[in-house]
Amino acid sequence: MSDSIKHECGIALIRLRKPFQYYLDKYKTPTYGLSKLYLMMEKQVNRGQDGAGVANIKINVNPGNRYISRYRSVEPQAVADIFGKINKKFRKAQKLAKDVKRETGIDPSHDAAWWQENVAFTGEVLLGHLRYGTHGQNEIENCHPMLRQSNWRSRNLVMAGNFNMTNVDDLFDKLVSLGQHPKEKVDTVTVMEKIGHFLDEENQRQFLKYRDKYENPELSDILAEQIDLVRVLERSCKDFDGGYAMVGLTGYGASFVARDPAGIRPAYYYMDEEVVVVASEKQAIKTSFNCAYDQIQEITPGSALVIDMDGSVKEAPFIDRLEQKSCSFERIYFSRGSDPDIYTERKKLGRLLIPQILDEVNNDLKNTVFSYIPNTAETAFLGMIDGLEDHLAKERKQAIMGGILFEKELEEMLTFRPRVEKLISKDVKVRTFITSDEQRDDMVSHVYDTTYEVINKGVDSVVLIDDSIVRGTTLEKSILSLLDKLSPKKIVIVSSAPQIRYPDCYGIDMSKMKEFVAFRAALALLKERGLESILDEVNLKCLLALENGTAHTENFVKAIYAPFTDQEISNKIADIVRPKNIKAEVSVIYQTVGNLNVACPNHLGDWYFTGNFPTPGGNQVVNKAFVNFMKGIEVRAY
Repeated sequence: MSDSIKHECGIALIRLRKPFQYYLDKYKTPTYGLSKLYLMMEKQVNRGQDGAGVANIKINVNPGNRYISRYRSVEPQAVADIFGKINKKFRKAQKLAKDVKRETGIDPSHDAAWWQENVAFTGEVLLGHLRYGTHGQNEIENCHPMLRQSNWRSRNLVMAGNFNMTNVDDLFDKLVSLGQHPKEKVDTVTVMEKIGHFLDEENQRQFLKYRDKYENPELSDILAEQIDLVRVLERSCKDFDGGYAMVGLTGYGASFVARDPAGIRPAYYYMDEEVVVVASEKQAIKTSFNCAYDQIQEITPGSALVIDMDGSVKEAPFIDRLEQKSCSFERIYFSRGSDPDIYTERKKLGRLLIPQILDEVNNDLKNTVFSYIPNTAETAFLGMIDGLEDHLAKERKQAIMGGILFEKELEEMLTFRPRVEKLISKDVKVRTFITSDEQRDDMVSHVYDTTYEVINKGVDSVVLIDDSIVRGTTLEKSILSLLDKLSPKKIVIVSSAPQIRYPDCYGIDMSKMKEFVAFRAALALLKERGLESILDEVNLKCLLALENGTAHTENFVKAIYAPFTDQEISNKIADIVRPKNIKAEVSVIYQTVGNLNVACPNHLGDWYFTGNFPTPGGNQVVNKAFVNFMKGIEVRAY
């Protein structure tokens, strides 16, 4: 992605459904679950490289013994750092086992009870999280899993997730009204405290029900068996507005994965006799457990996958389901392209761009070179080439059926292939989105290199496909100047995604409107055509709606783009990103929203393109973001 944006976070949950001894006997190792968790996290590390965390719960531990383990890291290789520390514990335990065997003649390394008594991270419930710090600092305190502690096992709560809430202020105020004192006004803490509050209430409800029938410690076990996690989620999540896939582990070993009612954030699961696993991406599950893709299920939006203390599994609704609007950026960019469905969709995104591309180069394929911006646009590029081959096949058929061709013409037509070259390559291993805004302009000019002497100077057009164009910074500061050194007649930049016009508020790092090159293009067109009064009109509507508490009902910012066609916006974007000192003509092609929906029919979440937000909070965020822009305030709007 030429203007890389931060990914969503990644989750990985493993529940071992058999006694720990089963895995020790079958797989000859006490680290079966940990090894699988490590693999699942490594296969999703594309989703989060600002930090990682792992938590583990031991079930049926005697009172007084430790049963929750957790490590978090913000080191550059956070996953390796965490599992390196865990491995040290096991190496130390193996040495201890040898000492015991030498002294007693008994080898405890084959005894699950010994491992669980002496070594951390030997529990049956394992949770991993990969974090992208879309907002806030990358400190250890910001890393998931988060832990809400209690001396009562059934009141402990460990949480991690891939989520962002649009109404954190409201949720914070409700916590305060409940008598709580949250330590921070951030969605991670707020969500955990709200679920934790109702988990406490559920514990109290069951305690009052059974206190006269049982005494401790038996009462503690009864509470764990009777806790209704679906009820907890129904009560705690009813006010949530956002996209989320949240994992919760209770101290007694039950767990849940709750997915938002519009299915914005992804969550998939697989289960067999030995395990139940959940991840943000199918590919992580497929690779880690070698299961068939059709065995991997999607958690229903508005439902929670609940794994009880005994390992039984159910999927139950906890909130009214909305129209499904799964994030289309998952398909375009975020998720691994090795997932067969995503691979097919990305190829189709490239294929569907062919009519626009042919128009832009006037069907002059002999003098057009096709390439892509590595690495994520490669699949869309393959689809684009497939589309060109289909176009050429149709042309050949029409020409042959239309009449007799001379042998030279026929040979030329049958042997012609699209000209494909790798024109752009990454020169250094730097991702521009890691740098600060101030550093980005300087950094992007050094990230890419180009291949020389493959372009016919002054004759050829270059068509370069990218997965999306967000800010336009890399085009303006690096890529177009590099390509111009090849002396093409024309440079056509193609985006497999539509124009990003609106901020995201569900977990992607796209919050400031002025950063979107499409928004900058609309502003320029308004100024050119004397329509700047629209800005004031929209600002007034947004201000009044925010003041009256009705900003969630409508996206007023759509009016900024209404006077212009998509093509007019694209043409202005080409003007904006074209460096003044280059000679080549520049044009920009964006995917249409219609074609996006054709390519990804099951992932129709397109609010960043259309402004059609799937929750009321989205409208409030975009209206507030526009007001912030008009005031010159550079802060997140949620």
